[in-house]
Amino acid sequence: MGAVTAADRGPGEVPARSPKQDRSRATRQKLLEAAVSCLAEHGWAGSTVSVVAERAGVSRGAAQHHFPTREDLFTAAVEYVAEQRSTALRALPAQDRAAAVAALVGLYTGPLFRAALHLWVAASNEPQLSERVRELESRVGRETHRMAVELLGADESVPGARETIQGFLDMARGLGLANLLTDDGARRERVVAQWTAILDGALGRGGRQP
Repeated sequence: MGAVTAADRGPGEVPARSPKQDRSRATRQKLLEAAVSCLAEHGWAGSTVSVVAERAGVSRGAAQHHFPTREDLFTAAVEYVAEQRSTALRALPAQDRAAAVAALVGLYTGPLFRAALHLWVAASNEPQLSERVRELESRVGRETHRMAVELLGADESVPGARETIQGFLDMARGLGLANLLTDDGARRERVVAQWTAILDGALGRGGRQP
Protein backbone atom coordinates (compact mmCIF):
# COMPACT_ATOMS: atom_id res chain seq x y z
CA MET A 1 0.00 0.00 0.00
CA GLY A 2 1.14 3.58 -0.63
CA ALA A 3 1.67 6.24 2.00
CA VAL A 4 -1.43 7.83 3.49
CA THR A 5 -1.86 11.36 2.16
CA ALA A 6 -3.84 14.25 3.58
CA ALA A 7 -6.59 13.50 1.05
CA ASP A 8 -6.90 9.93 2.35
CA ARG A 9 -7.50 10.98 5.95
CA GLY A 10 -10.95 11.69 7.26
CA PRO A 11 -11.88 15.14 8.61
CA GLY A 12 -10.28 15.82 11.98
CA GLU A 13 -8.06 12.77 11.75
CA VAL A 14 -4.58 13.45 13.17
CA PRO A 15 -1.69 12.11 11.08
CA ALA A 16 0.41 9.46 12.83
CA ARG A 17 3.94 10.43 13.84
CA SER A 18 6.75 8.74 11.96
CA PRO A 19 9.41 6.69 13.78
CA LYS A 20 11.85 9.52 13.01
CA GLN A 21 9.57 12.03 14.75
CA ASP A 22 9.22 9.71 17.74
CA ARG A 23 12.99 9.38 18.00
CA SER A 24 13.38 13.13 17.79
CA ARG A 25 10.85 13.67 20.56
CA ALA A 26 12.55 11.04 22.72
CA THR A 27 15.96 12.65 22.19
CA ARG A 28 14.60 16.07 23.08
CA GLN A 29 13.01 14.72 26.27
CA LYS A 30 16.26 12.99 27.31
CA LEU A 31 18.17 16.22 26.82
CA LEU A 32 15.67 18.27 28.83
CA GLU A 33 15.65 15.83 31.74
CA ALA A 34 19.45 15.53 31.70
CA ALA A 35 19.82 19.32 31.64
CA VAL A 36 17.71 19.75 34.77
CA SER A 37 19.63 17.00 36.59
CA CYS A 38 22.99 18.52 35.63
CA LEU A 39 21.92 22.02 36.60
CA ALA A 40 20.63 20.82 39.97
CA GLU A 41 23.80 18.83 40.70
CA HIS A 42 26.57 20.91 39.14
CA GLY A 43 25.20 24.44 38.81
CA TRP A 44 25.46 26.66 35.75
CA ALA A 45 29.26 26.65 35.52
CA GLY A 46 29.46 22.86 35.49
CA SER A 47 26.55 22.25 33.13
CA THR A 48 27.78 22.57 29.58
CA VAL A 49 26.00 21.27 26.50
CA SER A 50 28.65 18.52 26.21
CA VAL A 51 28.05 17.38 29.80
CA VAL A 52 24.29 17.27 29.23
CA ALA A 53 24.64 15.43 25.92
CA GLU A 54 26.88 12.81 27.51
CA ARG A 55 24.43 12.31 30.37
CA ALA A 56 21.53 11.99 27.93
CA GLY A 57 23.47 9.50 25.81
CA VAL A 58 23.37 11.58 22.64
CA SER A 59 26.00 13.39 20.59
CA ARG A 60 26.79 17.05 21.07
CA GLY A 61 25.69 17.61 17.47
CA ALA A 62 22.29 16.07 18.21
CA ALA A 63 21.96 18.29 21.27
CA GLN A 64 22.74 21.42 19.27
CA HIS A 65 20.31 20.36 16.56
CA HIS A 66 17.50 20.56 19.12
CA PHE A 67 18.92 23.47 21.13
CA PRO A 68 21.33 25.71 19.20
CA THR A 69 22.58 27.52 22.31
CA ARG A 70 23.23 26.66 25.93
CA GLU A 71 20.64 29.23 26.98
CA ASP A 72 18.02 27.58 24.73
CA LEU A 73 18.68 24.21 26.36
CA PHE A 74 18.50 25.22 30.00
CA THR A 75 15.56 27.60 29.85
CA ALA A 76 13.62 24.96 27.86
CA ALA A 77 14.61 22.30 30.41
CA VAL A 78 13.35 24.23 33.42
CA GLU A 79 10.15 25.12 31.58
CA TYR A 80 9.61 21.50 30.53
CA VAL A 81 9.91 20.13 34.06
CA ALA A 82 7.76 22.96 35.42
CA GLU A 83 5.05 21.90 32.97
CA GLN A 84 5.40 18.27 34.04
CA ARG A 85 5.08 19.38 37.66
CA SER A 86 1.96 21.39 36.88
CA THR A 87 0.41 18.42 35.10
CA ALA A 88 1.06 16.20 38.12
CA LEU A 89 -0.52 18.72 40.49
CA ARG A 90 -3.59 19.13 38.31
CA ALA A 91 -4.03 15.35 38.39
CA LEU A 92 -4.14 15.23 42.19
CA PRO A 93 -7.46 13.90 43.50
CA ALA A 94 -9.70 16.02 45.70
CA GLN A 95 -7.95 16.23 49.04
CA ASP A 96 -7.93 18.08 52.33
CA ARG A 97 -6.05 21.32 52.70
CA ALA A 98 -3.20 19.80 54.73
CA ALA A 99 -2.33 17.49 51.83
CA ALA A 100 -2.56 20.38 49.37
CA VAL A 101 -0.24 22.52 51.51
CA ALA A 102 2.30 19.68 51.71
CA ALA A 103 2.13 19.11 47.94
CA LEU A 104 2.71 22.79 47.19
CA VAL A 105 5.61 23.03 49.62
CA GLY A 106 7.05 19.96 47.90
CA LEU A 107 7.41 22.01 44.71
CA TYR A 108 10.26 23.90 46.34
CA THR A 109 12.21 21.03 47.87
CA GLY A 110 13.06 18.95 44.81
CA PRO A 111 15.61 19.05 41.99
CA LEU A 112 13.51 21.39 39.82
CA PHE A 113 13.70 24.19 42.38
CA ARG A 114 17.43 23.61 42.82
CA ALA A 115 17.93 23.74 39.05
CA ALA A 116 15.78 26.85 38.71
CA LEU A 117 17.74 28.56 41.48
CA HIS A 118 21.03 27.96 39.66
CA LEU A 119 19.45 29.39 36.53
CA TRP A 120 18.29 32.52 38.41
CA VAL A 121 21.76 33.09 39.83
CA ALA A 122 23.35 32.66 36.39
CA ALA A 123 20.80 35.06 34.88
CA SER A 124 21.83 37.76 37.34
CA ASN A 125 25.32 37.70 35.78
CA GLU A 126 24.54 36.62 32.21
CA PRO A 127 22.71 39.28 30.14
CA GLN A 128 21.80 36.75 27.45
CA LEU A 129 19.91 34.71 30.05
CA SER A 130 18.34 37.50 32.08
CA GLU A 131 15.34 38.38 29.89
CA ARG A 132 14.51 34.73 29.17
CA VAL A 133 14.62 33.74 32.82
CA ARG A 134 12.51 36.71 33.94
CA GLU A 135 9.84 35.83 31.40
CA LEU A 136 9.98 32.14 32.32
CA GLU A 137 9.77 32.83 36.05
CA SER A 138 6.80 35.14 35.49
CA ARG A 139 4.88 32.42 33.63
CA VAL A 140 5.80 29.67 36.10
CA GLY A 141 4.91 31.95 39.02
CA ARG A 142 1.47 32.76 37.60
CA GLU A 143 0.73 29.08 36.99
CA THR A 144 1.89 28.07 40.47
CA HIS A 145 -0.32 30.75 42.04
CA ARG A 146 -3.30 29.61 39.96
CA MET A 147 -2.79 26.00 41.03
CA ALA A 148 -2.45 27.04 44.67
CA VAL A 149 -5.76 28.90 44.53
CA GLU A 150 -7.45 25.81 43.12
CA LEU A 151 -5.83 23.26 45.42
CA LEU A 152 -6.42 25.33 48.55
CA GLY A 153 -10.02 26.10 47.65
CA ALA A 154 -9.43 29.85 47.94
CA ASP A 155 -11.85 32.57 46.86
CA GLU A 156 -9.71 35.48 45.69
CA SER A 157 -12.70 37.81 45.64
CA VAL A 158 -12.42 37.82 49.45
CA PRO A 159 -10.18 40.71 50.58
CA GLY A 160 -6.74 39.49 51.59
CA ALA A 161 -7.12 36.00 50.11
CA ARG A 162 -4.76 36.63 47.19
CA GLU A 163 -2.12 38.10 49.48
CA THR A 164 -2.47 35.14 51.85
CA ILE A 165 -1.85 32.70 49.00
CA GLN A 166 1.17 34.67 47.81
CA GLY A 167 2.55 34.87 51.34
CA PHE A 168 2.22 31.11 51.67
CA LEU A 169 4.07 30.54 48.38
CA ASP A 170 6.82 32.95 49.46
CA MET A 171 7.14 30.97 52.69
CA ALA A 172 7.33 27.70 50.73
CA ARG A 173 10.11 29.17 48.57
CA GLY A 174 11.97 30.09 51.75
CA LEU A 175 11.70 26.52 52.99
CA GLY A 176 13.13 25.39 49.66
CA LEU A 177 16.11 27.69 50.08
CA ALA A 178 16.73 26.36 53.59
CA ASN A 179 16.52 22.82 52.25
CA LEU A 180 19.49 23.47 49.95
CA LEU A 181 21.82 23.30 52.94
CA THR A 182 20.11 20.88 55.32
CA ASP A 183 17.13 18.56 55.01
CA ASP A 184 15.27 19.61 58.15
CA GLY A 185 12.15 17.55 57.48
CA ALA A 186 10.87 17.56 61.05
CA ARG A 187 10.93 21.34 61.34
CA ARG A 188 9.39 21.69 57.90
CA GLU A 189 6.48 19.45 58.91
CA ARG A 190 5.75 21.70 61.89
CA VAL A 191 5.87 24.81 59.72
CA VAL A 192 3.55 23.18 57.16
CA ALA A 193 1.09 22.24 59.92
CA GLN A 194 1.12 25.81 61.24
CA TRP A 195 0.55 27.27 57.78
CA THR A 196 -2.34 24.88 57.23
CA ALA A 197 -3.94 26.33 60.37
CA ILE A 198 -3.21 29.88 59.17
CA LEU A 199 -4.79 29.17 55.80
CA ASP A 200 -7.84 27.58 57.45
CA GLY A 201 -8.28 30.75 59.49
CA ALA A 202 -7.73 33.14 56.58
CA LEU A 203 -9.51 31.23 53.81
CA GLY A 204 -12.06 29.17 55.72
CA ARG A 205 -11.79 25.44 56.21
CA GLY A 206 -11.81 23.35 53.10
CA GLY A 207 -9.72 22.62 50.05
CA ARG A 208 -10.42 21.61 46.51
CA GLN A 209 -13.86 20.16 46.28
CA PRO A 210 -14.58 16.84 44.56
